[in-house]
Amino acid sequence: MGGIPDQTRTPMKPFLIARDAEGRLRLTVRDTRYNGQGYPVVTTTTLEQAFETPASARAHAKAHFGAEPGQFATK
Repeated sequence: MGGIPDQTRTPMKPFLIARDAEGRLRLTVRDTRYNGQGYPVVTTTTLEQAFETPASARAHAKAHFGAEPGQFATK
């Protein structure tokens, strides 16, 4: 079934808040598209800016990317 996303896959949340190798909090923006066979293709962009708290990273995503509650994953 080409072109139809696989409904059995759990979609990735578009924003990831995680600590980098130095222990700083970083925000990663993820964009999911689907190829012709319906498989997800995820492009990630990690912002250069470090954040003091997860709340400050969420606030930045809301202000600059229009993020909404429930769109965040943490690691």
